[in-house]
Amino acid sequence: MKRRTAMALPLVLAACTDDPVTNYAWGIGDPVRGAALYATRNLGDTSRWDGDPAGAAIAAAQLEFLARTFRDDPVWSFRVQTATTQELQNAVLEMRGALGISPTAPNQAVELSLRDAGRALRAGSQARALAALSGPNFLVPPEEVLRRLGSLPRLRQVSSAAGMANNDVMSFRR
Repeated sequence: MKRRTAMALPLVLAACTDDPVTNYAWGIGDPVRGAALYATRNLGDTSRWDGDPAGAAIAAAQLEFLARTFRDDPVWSFRVQTATTQELQNAVLEMRGALGISPTAPNQAVELSLRDAGRALRAGSQARALAALSGPNFLVPPEEVLRRLGSLPRLRQVSSAAGMANNDVMSFRR
């Protein structure tokens, strides 16, 4: 039994590093649960990403993902408290204001742009990241979005929403 566990551990750890927005092994197959469980770590203090725009982009994409899923997905929308869904929407607005993203842009489009930018930065391609951070959803030039990602302050509503999402998912029993 111990040998199987030891053999599976590298696979579990590899799954955690693939896409931290939607692929959490600790969510045991449920990306929403995994993202909510990691929300306090990734979004509880956004200033932790100072100097790491790739990490900040992935964390911001995680926020967009959680807000969209808790609001729109019928599997999750009835499981979480209305206050959590509202706090996530307020957190999205706070994050978007900090990054220079339109408050009316669709969650999924922003999520994908941020995720693409984070992946590009982790792969060492600033040009691809800048391309991902351009378009009608962004109110400032892509270079400015990238600069802001690298120097996020602590965002209070984002921190609160992360804790609420985590608590709601932790209190839900399958």
